[in-house]
Amino acid sequence: MTTPSAGALAGIRVIDLTRVLGGPYCTQMLGDHGAEVIKLEPPAGDETRGWGPPFRAEDGAASYFVGVNRNKQNIALDLTKPRGREVLLRLLDDADVLVENFKAGTLERWGIGYDTLKERFPRLIHCQVSGFGADGPLGGRVGYDAVIQAMAGLMTVNGDVGSDPLRIGIPLVDLSTGLNAMIGILLAIIERSVSGKGQFVQAALFDSAVAMLHPHLANFFMSGKKPVRSGNAHPNVAPYDCFQSKTVAIFLGVGNDGQFAKFARIVGHPEWLEDARFATNGLRGQNRPALRAAIAPVLAELDGQAIADTLLEAGVPCGPVLEIDAVIDHPQTRHRQMVVEHGDYRGFGTPVKLSRTPGAVRSVPQAFGAATRRILAAAGYGEADIDSLVAEKIAFTEPPKR
Repeated sequence: MTTPSAGALAGIRVIDLTRVLGGPYCTQMLGDHGAEVIKLEPPAGDETRGWGPPFRAEDGAASYFVGVNRNKQNIALDLTKPRGREVLLRLLDDADVLVENFKAGTLERWGIGYDTLKERFPRLIHCQVSGFGADGPLGGRVGYDAVIQAMAGLMTVNGDVGSDPLRIGIPLVDLSTGLNAMIGILLAIIERSVSGKGQFVQAALFDSAVAMLHPHLANFFMSGKKPVRSGNAHPNVAPYDCFQSKTVAIFLGVGNDGQFAKFARIVGHPEWLEDARFATNGLRGQNRPALRAAIAPVLAELDGQAIADTLLEAGVPCGPVLEIDAVIDHPQTRHRQMVVEHGDYRGFGTPVKLSRTPGAVRSVPQAFGAATRRILAAAGYGEADIDSLVAEKIAFTEPPKR
């Protein structure tokens, strides 16, 4: 195994108070790129440790937790107690970033809200991940991915023609919010290099979901027409849809008239190029039923993988619909290092590739409280003090008995 680079964020220290998905996804990405991430869990642990099966054999952590909590040092503190908050403040003495997703008002109630922290730590970048943001009519309300998908309109544009609204099959809102949080943190780090000051960064699930409504929102602004569910078809582009071939389902994504011309010739139907209904993307969109009626029987007689390879080679986007096991084994997945292995650990690779300072797996997701003693010692606590914190159930080195 090659030694990983220090990473682009080497020297940046992150205190991670987040749980579940959006925040942990953000801090894992920061850790992948070299930031030192110290994850503080509550006495009961991040609840996703129990979101299984499957569970990790050695400590019972669920795959859900393992998937987004590598490259972190895990300690456990009870921040509801004043002495626990004192430990947090000591850890923040030399931290660059604090990431948290507490319910709005919680940190303020404990006396450690942003307005208080910025006075003591003027260079600290405080990132809050939340459901609806801290203000507005729904400010401070709890929000989960699927609820936000519903409220922000994503479910109304997802599903088959004429079907009920449908939840997107991955927690896209949580994941995009985590990425937005990371972007905000990096922007604040860049700005701090000029001003010398930290700032408050917000990443809300609701905001992230609304920002993902393209092109439906743009279409509505221009036409005034509400979008309708269209299955796999694109509202603005045709043909851009899933088709059944002789062997596998394939997705054909023709983005311009030149690609349509190549497609028509490759599948042996150049006469489509003389059909006035199909002359431009706009006309193809107006004549979707006729277009699909022409294409579907042709593709149904072809080998899906072979025609997808041929079209892709010719510059026409097309690919087979793959199950997850096939995605993992795909040569492109492996070549792009999008599956990473570290001992018994397997996870997705970092999608952000840097040539000199690439991201890497430096440590696997840790057991509950695995680094508690080491981090407290590094923060200046003596052995007796650490023993006292553990005995008083301020700090934890193992999960509580259930």
